[in-house]
Amino acid sequence: MKLDYQNIISKVYTDIIAKENFGKVPSYIPELACIDDNRFGINFTDLKHNSFGIGDFEEKFSIQSISKVFALSFVYEKLDEKLWKRVDVEPSGSAFNSLVQLEADCGIPRNPFINAGALVICDILLEICNNPKQELIQFIRDLTGDQQIFFNEKVAASELQNSFRNAAMCNFMKSFGNIKSQPDAVIELYCHLCSIEMTCKQLSMSFLYLANLGKTPSNDLQILSSSKAKRLNAILLTCGFYDESGEFSFRVGLPGKSGVGGGIVAIYPQHYCITVWSPKLNEKGNSYRGMKFLEEFTTQTGESIF
Repeated sequence: MKLDYQNIISKVYTDIIAKENFGKVPSYIPELACIDDNRFGINFTDLKHNSFGIGDFEEKFSIQSISKVFALSFVYEKLDEKLWKRVDVEPSGSAFNSLVQLEADCGIPRNPFINAGALVICDILLEICNNPKQELIQFIRDLTGDQQIFFNEKVAASELQNSFRNAAMCNFMKSFGNIKSQPDAVIELYCHLCSIEMTCKQLSMSFLYLANLGKTPSNDLQILSSSKAKRLNAILLTCGFYDESGEFSFRVGLPGKSGVGGGIVAIYPQHYCITVWSPKLNEKGNSYRGMKFLEEFTTQTGESIF
């Protein structure tokens, strides 16, 4: 039976918005603390070019850690399996900005989606790119088919002014030889990646290659091999939600990635991507309404990778 996704999404959206919106916006990034925390948007886009949204799905927001997926894809395609000598693929079980594991693991981050792992990916970008900021933002624009995607310099500056823990991690990893560039340059690039602003619709479009065996459905551009796309989806399933990744797999059953800007992208391989944005975060740093919505959405559709 063909599912009426639009009707299901509208119903779940209405149910969620009628309930109290718990959580809070992150105060440690001052620019993000200014956002209207009642914003709530959803976009669904499938491989057959069907796309629809509800709520604030066309409003741009700070994608934050969701950008780590783009950076990882860009680097993985260039370095192949050599990449995994610099960063592991295991769930961390700790907060995204934890320093605890780095010493025990000799400066090798547990996975590319915690902050330490993303700093290593940024270090690699500085090694392999002439202009990493421009090359990566253009990579995202090409994935989306939309040139109107930019860094937010105010958010980047706000993050940079409050990046003491990231600086500590970066310098600590450099002491182990796992950061090659100057830590200041790595952190500056990292803060810019996190400051990228996109809409729910743009994010759904940009992630379709991971639902389509590594190929963009709009123009058949092979971003990753099907094998690499499978592996990246696996890392998203096990590591995409900080130390709530197991909970997301348990309740939603799709690979995905969250960011502290309140965005979540979930992927149903060979079918669609769905993006939710709601700025208030739960205690694990994931969108409170976003998590609730996706759990109920997959319950209503009966669709997951399991």
